[in-house]
Amino acid sequence: MGVGKGTTARAFAKKYGVYNIDTDDLIESKENKEVKKIFAKKGEAYFRQCEQQTADWIEKCVKGTLISCGGGFYKVGNIDKLGTVVLLEASFEWIHKRLKTAKNAKAKLAKRPLFSKEKEAKRLYNEREKAYLKVADVIVNVENKSLDEVIAEIARKCKV
Repeated sequence: MGVGKGTTARAFAKKYGVYNIDTDDLIESKENKEVKKIFAKKGEAYFRQCEQQTADWIEKCVKGTLISCGGGFYKVGNIDKLGTVVLLEASFEWIHKRLKTAKNAKAKLAKRPLFSKEKEAKRLYNEREKAYLKVADVIVNVENKSLDEVIAEIARKCKV
């Protein structure tokens, strides 16, 4: 959460002329609700079901597209069939600072329902870190790097 997946994906797609879709955007469109409202009204378990349905659709219907995934998407059962998984890695402290100091910090934090309580967010980060590393094909540390540097490293590691 908050590492810059969406920003990086959009910039990468533009630079390399590929399509980019965001799994959270797909879910919001299908449900006609923002992620935070889905969590509030139907709960996390329901949202995770939506993620799996989205992964199943991607596996069947989407090819040659960059897919930006929500922070919990690593749990989908078929992630290994969707393509190369690129993990944008950063420390919790760096992510937290990034979100708190962004121009639109209030909106960025509000969009992430699981980040609303710092201690809980830190626990979740620690819980997910090992799982992320297990599913990642490529790991790119983004701390103190420009967006262009991150994109170049992804392209080099993915042999684009």
